[in-house]
Amino acid sequence: MSDSNNGNSEVEADNPYENKRYRGYVLFILTVVYAFNFIDRQLISILQESIKNDLNLSDTQLGLLTGFAFAVFYVTAGIPIARWSDRANRRNIIAMAVGVWSAMTAVSGACTNYVQMLMARIGVGIGEAGGTPPAHSMISDIYPEEKRGTALSIYSVGINVGIMFGFFFGGIINEYFGWRMAFVIVGLPGILIAILIRMTVAEPMRGMSEKIKTKDEHIPFSGVLKEMLYNPIIRNVMVGSAIFGIAGYGAFNWLAPFYIRSHSVGTAELGLWLSLSIGLFGGIGTFTAGLLADKLGQISKGWYMWIPAFSAVLIGPMYYIIFTTTNTSLALWLNFVPSFLLATYIGTGVAVLHSNVSPSMRATISAMFYFMINIIGLGLGPTMIGMLSDYLAPELGAESLRTAMIYIIPTASLWAAIHFFQAGRLLHKKDRGQA
Repeated sequence: MSDSNNGNSEVEADNPYENKRYRGYVLFILTVVYAFNFIDRQLISILQESIKNDLNLSDTQLGLLTGFAFAVFYVTAGIPIARWSDRANRRNIIAMAVGVWSAMTAVSGACTNYVQMLMARIGVGIGEAGGTPPAHSMISDIYPEEKRGTALSIYSVGINVGIMFGFFFGGIINEYFGWRMAFVIVGLPGILIAILIRMTVAEPMRGMSEKIKTKDEHIPFSGVLKEMLYNPIIRNVMVGSAIFGIAGYGAFNWLAPFYIRSHSVGTAELGLWLSLSIGLFGGIGTFTAGLLADKLGQISKGWYMWIPAFSAVLIGPMYYIIFTTTNTSLALWLNFVPSFLLATYIGTGVAVLHSNVSPSMRATISAMFYFMINIIGLGLGPTMIGMLSDYLAPELGAESLRTAMIYIIPTASLWAAIHFFQAGRLLHKKDRGQA
């Protein structure tokens, strides 16, 4: 395995990706990396009530900490790293990124005030910016189009696995050892993962799955922006995913405080419930969406976006019931349904994007996909909920968060469904040769 920075020269003469087991191993390792990405990112959600009390923070500060501040630096670093990934050794970039975000997660446990915590979370965001775009690009090079939805959805299950372990272990460690120890215990193993990637993963040739050569091809950033603005399929996937991100990240970041404040659930018990619903069932839903899209996609490519469209339609009313009921058991059990559906758009959406652009712009289009999701979804979702909760707090007290989530999350999910349905319709027409 060469260390060259040329993205096409490593694996031409002796291609380890011809071995299905090795392909599966690399997909597994990349999925583990993505799981650590979300363990480190989402851990703060289950810990934030303890952090709030210890550091004397407001809901607006928490929303900025978990949302906008993280998102801004995540996407700011993400685009240049993705451009680098479209030309350089993606394996090395991923290994370096894992090491950075894992170290910064561990450092979060030593923070004693809001500014220090903000700086640490910014460091996590910059490190995590180098994980997904190059991984997406590698997966699309080693899996052909008809298997890409499943492969990218398996990778996207890392979101749910990370959330599951973040909630489960974070809740337990926080209750018995404190939030500082939780950051340290979760952050340090990622450094070992970074070494494993560097030693065992080979850089695939770009365009390998399509059996095309893209050596030395460099597409300017303006070309990527042109695709986003003027390709209606890509535009609707991007906009729908960004708006759906408001619902998803709003739920991911505020469900734990909601159950703690409105239903008085302890963090250890809550960590188990959320790890099973968002983690386990969410992962099953993400994988099922990709597998089903590849199957139904043989009938019409429109199903790659109609599946997340139907998911978004169902999520709105389900969350409305969860946030309005005063029955704790019902609220916890019902959360399994939207959790199953929340990430169905990730793998299918990226599969659509990668099938509609050149292999030499895949990392960049993935970065732009996450730019939209993180700036609008992660940046606005948790922050708007936190600000609205603070605004309503003088009148509603502890129930202000419940009301803020009722207003924002169902509305965003139903709005996103419109764009997903439109993207599916355009894919169907293109598949039938009508576009």
